[in-house]
Amino acid sequence: MNEQNRKRRVLVVTGTRAEFGLLKPVMRAVQDRAELELLVVAAGSHLVQPALTFREVKAEFEVADSIPMQTAGRIGRAEDVEATGKGIGRFGRSYSLLDPDWVVVLGDRIEAFAAASAASIGGWALAHIHGGDRAEGVADEAMRHAITKMANVHLAATEGSAERIRRMGEDAERVFVVGSPAIDGLGVVHALGDGAYVALGSPEVVVLMHPCGRGDEVEREEMRKVLASVEGMRVLVMHPNLDPGRRGILEAIQEVEGHEGVVVREHLERDVFAGLLKRVGQEGGALVGNSSSGLIECSALGCPSVDVGIRQSGRERCAGMTVHVESGDEVGTALRELCSCVDRGSAHPYGDGTAGVEIARVLAEIDPSVDGFVRKRCVY
Repeated sequence: MNEQNRKRRVLVVTGTRAEFGLLKPVMRAVQDRAELELLVVAAGSHLVQPALTFREVKAEFEVADSIPMQTAGRIGRAEDVEATGKGIGRFGRSYSLLDPDWVVVLGDRIEAFAAASAASIGGWALAHIHGGDRAEGVADEAMRHAITKMANVHLAATEGSAERIRRMGEDAERVFVVGSPAIDGLGVVHALGDGAYVALGSPEVVVLMHPCGRGDEVEREEMRKVLASVEGMRVLVMHPNLDPGRRGILEAIQEVEGHEGVVVREHLERDVFAGLLKRVGQEGGALVGNSSSGLIECSALGCPSVDVGIRQSGRERCAGMTVHVESGDEVGTALRELCSCVDRGSAHPYGDGTAGVEIARVLAEIDPSVDGFVRKRCVY
């Protein structure tokens, strides 16, 4: 193909189950643009055995490359350092082979950081989705803002996030408020049907707690408090992500697995998870935990949430749909409070569900091959 007529190659990196769900509408919107070619690279958590989420990625998209980073059973901050270093080198080799025009990453995980670092050092144009947000996580706050300083185009979810990016010295002409792709498609999601809902235990509460980088003992005790607060209710408990402290949360889950009214699942596909949240909201229930889905997707699906602890500290939220508590032993009181304060008519700060289309439009309209485009410059 003549280089002048070649489609612009958009390489989208997905490294985790949660972020893949957010990236799917972006990938589909890229596929729908005649001038763009989608390249999907699956990395990191997707490839940790039994690699269930990698199979989901392959089922929906052709995978151009896979980048192993973490090793099954090795969890901790030092292990994350090693995995990140491994990922940076491997991403660099992948970009050299695939020759992308754009590298696209989302969020603040080590997979996104490794992919962004390789792109920045190697001179590939980098577009960053969900930059400028605030959420402590483990090292998320630092990695997210570091990716911002490496990125050449910023695809912010809210105006507040966009303003933070500008105040970090990024060129305002390269900052676009596109909304969150987490909202895309949720307006047409159907509540989970009776059969599937019953198969999951007809939960009144969904518990999804991720570690915050604290020791296993601390994470275990916090999860025990959360589970004690919902004792006696029908509860679906989801496994946490691979962050340091995962073992402690899993140990607390194992202590209640098999108890009456408790169902445990390692993973649910995003469409099933979204349908479940909608059904739980309709049944008067709630999500309890510290996942960003409690602040973003839940509000769009009409499912109230209790946000526990520091992990999402600072993240924008939909007024009237979320109650924050400092500790798991406050969850019971918060659930009673939710019943009286939920406002399902609140405006959503994360957009109108067109983020994927907007992101694809930006990537199609900006030519990253222009001389000097990938050179970074602080505007003040």
